Amino acid sequence: MNVILAQPRGFCAGVVRAIDIVELALEQYGAPVYVRHEIVHNHHVVESLKAKGAIFVEELDEVPVDAVTVFSAHGVARVVENAARQRQLRVLDATCPLVGKVHNQGRQYAAKGYQVILIGEAGHPEVIGILGQIPAPVVVVRNVDQVEDLPFPANTPMAYITQTTLSVDDTKAVVLALQQRYPGIVGPDTRDICYAVQNRQTALRILSQCVDLVLVVGAANSANTVTLRTIAAETGVPAYRVAEGAELDRQWFQNVETVGITAGASTPEALVDDVIAALGNLAPLTIKTLPGREEQVQFNLPTGLIARSR
Repeated sequence: MNVILAQPRGFCAGVVRAIDIVELALEQYGAPVYVRHEIVHNHHVVESLKAKGAIFVEELDEVPVDAVTVFSAHGVARVVENAARQRQLRVLDATCPLVGKVHNQGRQYAAKGYQVILIGEAGHPEVIGILGQIPAPVVVVRNVDQVEDLPFPANTPMAYITQTTLSVDDTKAVVLALQQRYPGIVGPDTRDICYAVQNRQTALRILSQCVDLVLVVGAANSANTVTLRTIAAETGVPAYRVAEGAELDRQWFQNVETVGITAGASTPEALVDDVIAALGNLAPLTIKTLPGREEQVQFNLPTGLIARSR
């Protein structure tokens, strides 16, 4: 069996930063360090951090006063930030800077009097955080049909922002529908969607052209991972999302000579290796990596944390 790996795949700079924040906090302040919600959407990452002394909570009232507390990469609402101050928690904010950029865009549009539309998945932690960062009513839409249902007259001052982890193509379709219905609408270029999402989607489309089947490694609650599987299926090749090698089904690989593998932005490379090892139990493997974009992005750590030398 031939295995071809997408490039880039797996961890993005925002995820690396978020995990580093928890690990560095444990090193510098000692255990326990409290983390509100999953730091990133990957069970293996969360379990690894738990083993090092991180305690994951759903709400801040579970955190002792004055404890070191980390906000997840998805961002939080201002009410959460205020609650942390009231409880005198020592907060390290692991919100991805690109998510923070969406927060700023939304606040600026609202301050100018625009009705803000957020293109995103209702209920996703990133979307909940964005809604809670904008001091004005915001309407969430995910698809073109929901754009048609918007109640605002065509001359309403409108602006849109986007969840970072959506499909670029899906976002373009919704933006086009918004522009057709509200010709004066303003918003960021679709290129402002997370660089890592764009790069992984582009690499996957190239990969799909030269394989018989695609495996997307990542968690079921990872939006960008689920989107990658959808994109792969849309190219016409069979595509499956798996969290680890144990989830492979031998039946998938009948008459399959070449398997493509990619991974969501919150998936550690160790899980890709685990899937490759499981494939190796089915057949002898040849493995290569497609040429692709080399990502050099790095984000600064919060004040008070000392970066490791890499």
